[in-house]
Amino acid sequence: MIQTQNKGWEKLGAHAILLLFSVFFIVPFFILVSTSLKTQPETFIYPIKWLPENWYYQNYLDVFTVIPFFRYFLNTTFITVLNVVGVLFSCPLAAYALARLQWKGREFIFYVTLAVMMMPYAVTMVPVYMIFANAGMIGTYWPLILPAFFGSPFYIFLLRQFFKGLPKELEDAARVDGCNEFRIYVNIFLPLTIPALLTIVIFQVINSWNDFMGPLLYLQESGMYTLQIGLQQFKFSHGTDWPALMAASVLVSLPVILLFFFAQKRFLEGITFSGIKG
Repeated sequence: MIQTQNKGWEKLGAHAILLLFSVFFIVPFFILVSTSLKTQPETFIYPIKWLPENWYYQNYLDVFTVIPFFRYFLNTTFITVLNVVGVLFSCPLAAYALARLQWKGREFIFYVTLAVMMMPYAVTMVPVYMIFANAGMIGTYWPLILPAFFGSPFYIFLLRQFFKGLPKELEDAARVDGCNEFRIYVNIFLPLTIPALLTIVIFQVINSWNDFMGPLLYLQESGMYTLQIGLQQFKFSHGTDWPALMAASVLVSLPVILLFFFAQKRFLEGITFSGIKG
């Protein structure tokens, strides 16, 4: 009885701490939405008014008139979807080979993958740009899409940990039944990694959707710009019109927030199960 009460208090305390820390994340987003519904003079009133007196929806309408929002939205969606397809194709294959197959040099390749994962983007930015420039791909979407089909070190590491946590008896039983390595991967191991795959999907959507440097480097025509470049254009057009800028920021970030809201259970499962076994 006493142990049950102690566990109850521990659970209550944990929830209270999580609720307290969640405030640090909720308040900035609340201010973002609240400011997007204010007029410019109301933004600078002191003390701060948490809610606008009159909700000013014109800020959201301005987003669609100042920049071609729908065009940028489709461009960003196109790049994001192909990036997701790329990492779902390449990363599980590489992770399975590093986790379940026995071949010479496997550990060395894995350590190289870890080393690449630790390298900052600024180190590889210029060499990668020169590769795409020599290939004549500057001004196209290829530099923003092709890297995903060659794998991401972090996703490979994440999936490798997941694959290593699965019992060896599964593949032994499949080999007894006459399955080759590819069928073992496709029919047995890949379906079991769905939580981890959904996790990397969410990570990749966030990375591709919020990518600013990539489109800034490689895209040249305004009709090919993404939402992040469009947000920068909107800022230049409206200067310090903070309510309008906050409205644009809400619209740009809303799809990612909704994705995480509906997929958070699978996301947490993937993060949890990926660390079962080193």
